[in-house]
Amino acid sequence: MSEYVKNLMVDVKAKNPAEPEFHQAVQEVADSLVLVLEKHPEYRSAKVLERIIEPERVIMFRVPWVDDQGEVQINRGFRIEMNSAIGPYKGGLRFHPSVNLGILKFLAFEQVFKNSLTTLPMGGGKGGSDFDPKGKSDAEVMRFCQSFMTELQRHIGPNTDVPAGDIGVGGREIGFMFGQYKKIKNEFTGVLTGKGRNWGGSLIRPEATGYGAVYFAKEMLTTRNETLEGKVCLVSGSGNVAQFTTEKVLDLGGKVVTLSDSQGYIYDEEGIDREKLAYVMDLKNVRRGRIKEYAEKYPNAVYTALDRNADHNPLWNHKADCAFPSATQNEINGKDAQNLVNNGVYVISEGANMPSDLDAVNIFIENKTLYGPGKAANAGGVAVSGLEMAQNSMRYSWTREEVDNRLAMIMKSIHETCVTTAEKYGTPGNYVNGANIGGFVKVADAMLDLGIV
Repeated sequence: MSEYVKNLMVDVKAKNPAEPEFHQAVQEVADSLVLVLEKHPEYRSAKVLERIIEPERVIMFRVPWVDDQGEVQINRGFRIEMNSAIGPYKGGLRFHPSVNLGILKFLAFEQVFKNSLTTLPMGGGKGGSDFDPKGKSDAEVMRFCQSFMTELQRHIGPNTDVPAGDIGVGGREIGFMFGQYKKIKNEFTGVLTGKGRNWGGSLIRPEATGYGAVYFAKEMLTTRNETLEGKVCLVSGSGNVAQFTTEKVLDLGGKVVTLSDSQGYIYDEEGIDREKLAYVMDLKNVRRGRIKEYAEKYPNAVYTALDRNADHNPLWNHKADCAFPSATQNEINGKDAQNLVNNGVYVISEGANMPSDLDAVNIFIENKTLYGPGKAANAGGVAVSGLEMAQNSMRYSWTREEVDNRLAMIMKSIHETCVTTAEKYGTPGNYVNGANIGGFVKVADAMLDLGIV
């Protein structure tokens, strides 16, 4: 069977050259699926995994817009519609200079399994643009979003493909895109999630990914009869996911001591309390400043600039109990993972998508850490997006408490799926195998039922 995976990866790399993140995502899933493909030869004969790897549709388009100086700018837009076996495509839009076809294919591939794990009827997709909202005026962001949606609207719909936000796409961007969609289509439908509360959005949606990652960590700790009370936590990032991860850790009695951005990180041994968190939210969401300003405001905190040539990230080299990587893909390498283990960290719950590379994942598994991979631990965001879709369909809004309770129950269910599936296939405690196999089987069975399409 390892020969099957080896041949599969040779084929994937030949068909998808220069897409290392996509290769990495497929490799991790394929390694786990050896266990299930041995027991279910029907998946191999129907080439189910090969079909999941190949997107159902890849859309790429130009996005022309005019900046405040009257200059014409051109960006590239994408939508990867990966798999719709269990429901309409669902996944975020990312606006960042690093966006390319390979990164979006990796994210869409991961999204298929993540959405399957939520128990909600959603397929997997992802999209975005190499546009950078940082440093742009609101008017420039609006003109870009309107141009982007003018093309994207041809390919999406509430029963076809329902995008959401991701890095660089928050409430402002969703609002501009939804406004353009509504104008072109002349309809008010739940075609985007992450909408404003006053026009079809769901309570808890902004908080959902961060809250969900903490709920997943809480469930993992329960397996050892522990709680988050008194636990010291390392959090990377300082955007939406990191902010609400910090908030929920505080709710459950833990202490967060780090936050970061693309330029560096702060370490606050005293802990980031609610007053400090409110400052970070204002700094990042309103003033759009840099995290180093935190250390200027709170002198007891230490700011360390990021050295892009270093072989490790010092953020992951502090004494702690839990880690919540919440920034971006591959932010934890093998050396970082070993530093985490050496410093006593035994709970890792991923708020970002694939933040740990394959070396890091192997170290976590070898050391029997409670390691929640992103497709399970950060599924709270898309889960509440699914709940937003449900509310839109009913023309009804649930209370904050109702949505939060549903989110907590979904994360509990995802955790239970990971645990029982890992045990069923002979690897108890291995959340990577549990998440990959648990997510795959539901999609694979649906694809068998639907025929070769």
